[in-house]
Amino acid sequence: MTPIRFAFTAGAALYAAVVSTGPAPAQAVDASRYPSRPIRLVIPFPPGGSNDILGRFIAQKMTERLGQQALADNRPGADGIIGTDLVARSAPDGLTLLIVSTSYTMNPAIHKLPYDPIRSFAPVSMIASGPNVIAVNPSLPVTSIKGLIALAKSRPNQVRYASSGIGGFNHFGGELFNSMTGVKMAHIPYKGGGPAMLDVVTGQVEVSFGTLIQTLPHIRSGRLKPLGVGSLKRSPTVPDVPTISEAGVPGYDGTIWWGILSPAGVPEGIITKLNSTLAEILREPEMAKRLAAEAAEPIIETPAAFGKVIANDIVKWARIAKQAGMRVE
Repeated sequence: MTPIRFAFTAGAALYAAVVSTGPAPAQAVDASRYPSRPIRLVIPFPPGGSNDILGRFIAQKMTERLGQQALADNRPGADGIIGTDLVARSAPDGLTLLIVSTSYTMNPAIHKLPYDPIRSFAPVSMIASGPNVIAVNPSLPVTSIKGLIALAKSRPNQVRYASSGIGGFNHFGGELFNSMTGVKMAHIPYKGGGPAMLDVVTGQVEVSFGTLIQTLPHIRSGRLKPLGVGSLKRSPTVPDVPTISEAGVPGYDGTIWWGILSPAGVPEGIITKLNSTLAEILREPEMAKRLAAEAAEPIIETPAAFGKVIANDIVKWARIAKQAGMRVE
């Protein structure tokens, strides 16, 4: 099947339109006293998922650098929408932040949101990126992507894959795989990546489309068998695992990113300070080593560049959802 490709221009135009029609930028402020109180970093998913793993590590590093405690606060529900809406409604003082991932840009494709994914938030910084990975319970009699495709074709709707919820990154990854291979694996949604992964590990469900950062401990322990990574190049963390593209699904690209947002209206000086602080954290050898060990790579971007990524991805995933017929059930 021909790989799905999307132009950057549509998302960039959307972002430019929002910037040009939105409120005037906040005046420069003296951010030297920021933060004067503890910071809350909202993680809109349950413990155990990739957002939780990275969010807690970032909160620890922010505490060390900013002189105030940064508290990780899990607020799961509705594929991240509940925690995201909480931050959208928070005071624009830079004391409430949100960690998001690619799924943030997928939600508008299938959900009616209580916030505007562009106008309700101010981009602060990207954090990292990494691939997803197709992994199976060792009891499943397959050893390759081609073997999984053959099995799924012979058993329509009998081979099941777990996801963190309807419309989440795992769901999009699974439906993209179904679409590009012509198979029909059954989607089993959970309330978060942790519970989904647990049921694949224990054999309740056969297949996982989790992030490599989340799946890696189970691969190393032998409780899950990796078949392919979703990046277009092999991951140095698991160099013996082929890409999904080279293993039988040419053009498959399942790369996830993570980043930090604040409520719209946070003064520009605070956004700048947060961005520079996060850039310093991401440049730390310890951070790079930690991310590499977890199959992720640090990404340093300006708030404006991150905003364009968000706008572009909203357009991209809307097209994938339409093609796959994805909808909230």
